[in-house]
Amino acid sequence: MTAGTRTFRVVEIDPADRAVLDASYEIRRAAVAHDVPDLPPLCRHAHDAMLRVPLPHSVQSAWLIHDGDRPVGVAAVRLPQLDNLDNAECEIFVHPDHRRRGAGRALYEQVVTYVRAAGRRRLIADSVEALPGGAERPGSGTGFARAMGAQDALRDIRRRLDLSSVDTDGYDRLLADAWRRADGYSLVRWRERTPEEHLADVAYLESRLMSDAPMGDLAVEPQKIDAERRRSIDETRIAYGRGSYNTGVRHDATGRIVAWTQLGTEYSVHDHAWQNITLVDPPHRGHRLGTIVKIANLRYALENEPALRFIDTWNAAANDHMISINETLGFRPVDALVNWQQEVRRG
Repeated sequence: MTAGTRTFRVVEIDPADRAVLDASYEIRRAAVAHDVPDLPPLCRHAHDAMLRVPLPHSVQSAWLIHDGDRPVGVAAVRLPQLDNLDNAECEIFVHPDHRRRGAGRALYEQVVTYVRAAGRRRLIADSVEALPGGAERPGSGTGFARAMGAQDALRDIRRRLDLSSVDTDGYDRLLADAWRRADGYSLVRWRERTPEEHLADVAYLESRLMSDAPMGDLAVEPQKIDAERRRSIDETRIAYGRGSYNTGVRHDATGRIVAWTQLGTEYSVHDHAWQNITLVDPPHRGHRLGTIVKIANLRYALENEPALRFIDTWNAAANDHMISINETLGFRPVDALVNWQQEVRRG
């Protein structure tokens, strides 16, 4: 599909077109490097794979915008197909050298047209902001979201663990104290694919994320995750060139996995990881299982990733319990991620 907007030309991305992928990658790489310079370089393999392979049970579309003959921006929309059927998740990137000239608005108009045609009523996106006294951030995404009429629905805080400045030997004391409260539990570890015998338990825990974590004013519902979907998520992540380290806590009396955490890695980056999901089944809270899985999983990763130095994670500003665990481990605030929401249903 091609549409003209002023002097701009918006073209749907064909993932088989190498030149288009090159342009999309360069725009995203430059935008992230400008807006959040401490994040690791965008992985080229992951970029291309994500345009070719949608997340399980979703459909996606992406567009490149040209100013004359030069590609200057890219947008992508993902439509969940099993849950959150009123929502559309959106990303818009404009090259730093071509901002404030209308390319972002033209991409936004393309996204809204697509989302309305798909019958979705709500657009969700995010942007990075500086924290008071924190690292400088340009705030371009925030200004753009407000100009488009989006509402600030949830604020997450990114925290970073710098392993070169943390006394990881102190983790021994934390872990020993936690285990004194966790009699009747044991550890299970795995990489990449969730073992078949744990798929149902891990899927159940992951399905609790939207209901357990503070979601502010975001209109999202719990995801419908079962063993098949959990398996598909693993395979898609592997296709993106991303690794994972997982640690679970098994309740010995029932054999069930009742707590789980995951660290994600990029195959092209060796000194950085993402602290992803951490969940504890409500009946098993109060035994320090969150602390146990986080420390055990960090050590698991370090056994195999000796160059690992930085780990980033996000928590809702209201998630006091998880923030307390992370800060005890040495995570420190860096910047904020603002989740934006906008009603776009026609009429």
